[in-house]
Amino acid sequence: MIDRFTETFGGIALTCTVEDGVVTGLAFGGGAAGGQHDSAALAFWEKVRGELEEYFAGQRRRFDLPVHCHGTDFQRLVWAALTEIPYGETRSYGQIARQIGRPGAARAVGRTCHLNPVVLLIPCHRVVGADGSLTGFGGGLEVKKRLLALEADHAKRGREESL
Repeated sequence: MIDRFTETFGGIALTCTVEDGVVTGLAFGGGAAGGQHDSAALAFWEKVRGELEEYFAGQRRRFDLPVHCHGTDFQRLVWAALTEIPYGETRSYGQIARQIGRPGAARAVGRTCHLNPVVLLIPCHRVVGADGSLTGFGGGLEVKKRLLALEADHAKRGREESL
């Protein structure tokens, strides 16, 4: 059974698609939420919502949700590499391409970021241009800027608190 939930976190609307207790989609914008949800779907949504609330509050740096992404071998390789980018840091498309052993595939990495089915859970917002500039982003460049600022601020606070 497929369930959809829509909610706003930190002023950013997200729509989550859940299939049998696994997140299969998390997209920017308010989509059509499903009507009736069974108790298992509602309980799982509460877990998803809790982790998203913690992320936006700066209390979560990595998600623990089960995720399934349909994609090619290349896309799954890129998405796996994106999950390794530390919270509060960025990597360029070229760096990701080199990391996965495809140094000439920076544009294909960019396209794969654009096709990311579970934004935030696979942090495509942490990928920037070779010169550090903010480049295309499905949620819009303003949202990308906000997410990177949120992470940088919370990462800095974490480092200061550990001193």
